[in-house]
Amino acid sequence: MDISSTKEGSAGAQTRQYFNNRIANSEDIYYQLLPEELIRQATEKGEGVLNDTGALVINTGEFTGRSPKDRFIVKDGLTADTIDWNAFNQPIEGKYFDGLLKKMMEYTKGKKLWIRDCAVCAKKDYRLSIRVVNVNPCCNLFAYNMFLRPGKEEQDMANPDWHLIQLPHFFADPLTDGVKRKNFVIINFTQKIILIGGTQYTGEMKKAVFTILNYILPKEENVLSMHCAANAGKEDTALFFGLSGTGKTTLSADPGRKLIGDDEHGWDGDSIFNMEGGCYAKVINLDAEREPEIYNAIKFGAVVENVAFLPGGNRIDFTCKEITENTRVSYPINYIRNALTASIGPIPSNIFFLAADAFGILPPLSKLNPLQAMYHFISGYTAKVAGTEEGVSEPTPTFSACFGAPFLPLHPTVYARMLGEKIKQHEVRVWLVNTGWSGGKYGVGNRISLQYTRAMITAVLKGKMAKADYRQHPVFGLMMPTSCPGVPSALLDPESTWQNKEAYLEAANSLAGIFADNFKKYSGLVDDKIISAGPTHQ
Repeated sequence: MDISSTKEGSAGAQTRQYFNNRIANSEDIYYQLLPEELIRQATEKGEGVLNDTGALVINTGEFTGRSPKDRFIVKDGLTADTIDWNAFNQPIEGKYFDGLLKKMMEYTKGKKLWIRDCAVCAKKDYRLSIRVVNVNPCCNLFAYNMFLRPGKEEQDMANPDWHLIQLPHFFADPLTDGVKRKNFVIINFTQKIILIGGTQYTGEMKKAVFTILNYILPKEENVLSMHCAANAGKEDTALFFGLSGTGKTTLSADPGRKLIGDDEHGWDGDSIFNMEGGCYAKVINLDAEREPEIYNAIKFGAVVENVAFLPGGNRIDFTCKEITENTRVSYPINYIRNALTASIGPIPSNIFFLAADAFGILPPLSKLNPLQAMYHFISGYTAKVAGTEEGVSEPTPTFSACFGAPFLPLHPTVYARMLGEKIKQHEVRVWLVNTGWSGGKYGVGNRISLQYTRAMITAVLKGKMAKADYRQHPVFGLMMPTSCPGVPSALLDPESTWQNKEAYLEAANSLAGIFADNFKKYSGLVDDKIISAGPTHQ
């Protein structure tokens, strides 16, 4: 097969024709298999085993998380002046993409392939079809779980919009292939092809697709793409922005509300819609009482990654970090019993920014004005704690623009501007929620109870915080409620939970300085009023 991208779209067309031919001839192709058959094949091939609830448990091998430093975007006439080239959006020449695509296509010849035609974007106005090509049935099951599963009548199976080719055991040569290591993710927006090689971590597929939507939706459709969860009440929608470990998936899976989705959404003129067809939840320390919706979704059809079993059986030990802290499960969204069938909800009334503040500084709940909302959205703050990453022994501040910097091909200010306009237009209330520590930093204070966090969010969603009294945080300028149903009043003011008030203010000023230093890179790119909405420090 002669793969060449000298003409825009030619490599994409040839790739489509190649797989169409293989599907038509049934040449070692397993096409559109249902979970039952994929699970049978995966266990027979030794890719995984079933746990006591019937879920497929797999080990993703060397990589148990994403490798953002090994992701590239082809720099060509389409992307050269539109991509925000940075440490996450690394350019690669088209010739290297062409070479790797050709090698990968050769690699697939004579091999059994699992191919799935799926889609993204629940709202059909923006739907894209994705053909996913795998050499492992367990990875194809992940694609079944995570992407939309439209019927044959809903899309032209012979003409998918994009191809995603994932070959975990195909390795690049850094000396000749233009990449840094043997593993790689390469996105080609012109050819509409995603190449993933050298890694079986399934999350690379999910996030690569999210990345292309973060380019296409804002740029071509004027739709805001967001790294957030969403759920709906009878007449309202709530959005939950947050980085990994802040509680985004847990808090959006509220038994009293309908789940729209747990991670990736679009916001157009009149609705919020899920981009995906499933959920990808962290399961470290998963507890049946605290997170029943996720716990009960771990059943036949779900794929659980990199967990260990309790001794003497096949029951998962959710506390075990032997393989990784980043243990996960993927499952179709309908495994959540109160999921919204259409995965589309109305314009949001409330937005929550979640931060697991390991320094114990931020209030458990605070109300943001529009300028503060922009400041904290662009900042995208949380904190890592000891043990989550190699070399992390003390709480470490982390900033990820728009709560999703690794997946944003456009400059963060593009997404921030769109969000700001929508907040203003629809008079959306924005809240900052600290799901981290109180009474001191990690190792001194205590993690804020999930029970209290849920109570605060419930109070907001039921309108009970509209008439509450507020006082201003002395350093961050946030408006903190003095009372909230179901929450001890002393918890609401973080300073009052510290034994040493002077130590608290010193630590708060230190964190404020870190915020300010991080925001310096946006000087001249955002309105000075947004910069002034940040914390003050002495």
